[in-house]
Amino acid sequence: MKAESMVVSLRQWQDGDLEPFAALGRDAEVMRYFPAPLTSEQSDAIALRQRALIAQRGWGFWAVGVDGVFAGFTGLAIPNFDSPFNPCVEVDWRLARQFWGQGIAHRAALLALDYAFTTLKLTEVVSFTAEVNTRSRRLMERLGFTRDLHGDFMHPKIPEGHELRYHVLYRKQP
Repeated sequence: MKAESMVVSLRQWQDGDLEPFAALGRDAEVMRYFPAPLTSEQSDAIALRQRALIAQRGWGFWAVGVDGVFAGFTGLAIPNFDSPFNPCVEVDWRLARQFWGQGIAHRAALLALDYAFTTLKLTEVVSFTAEVNTRSRRLMERLGFTRDLHGDFMHPKIPEGHELRYHVLYRKQP
């Protein structure tokens, strides 16, 4: 089933999202382009931090609902590391595997980008990932992002020599 026939929504985090989000963070395939899977405690901390940010400022990484079922997150963030492209707002996503390949990440990211450009009136949103993450890169391109060849960088939170350290930067204007 494709996302067009599903109700895809961005919403505030609920207590019932914590366990499926922790399962998502423990899934080695979902976390393939991150240095390590997450513990339940780390996942809970992320979800609770995002819930607080959304309550405080109205945006962050929202929980993604698909026909009312928790599927992962998609949303906006201010990267918390130094880089030449900061200050900025990024769009990001992470879905449980059973929701891959159905257009859900695309639909959810479009909702987040609409919020960024329409509500927040941002003039640019960035997205970045490890160079080897071709699935996310293809999604960025389908969303209308353009690769900034001069913006590629070594992610400062990933250890030197790690295969995921080299990141590519994409940009999108309204």
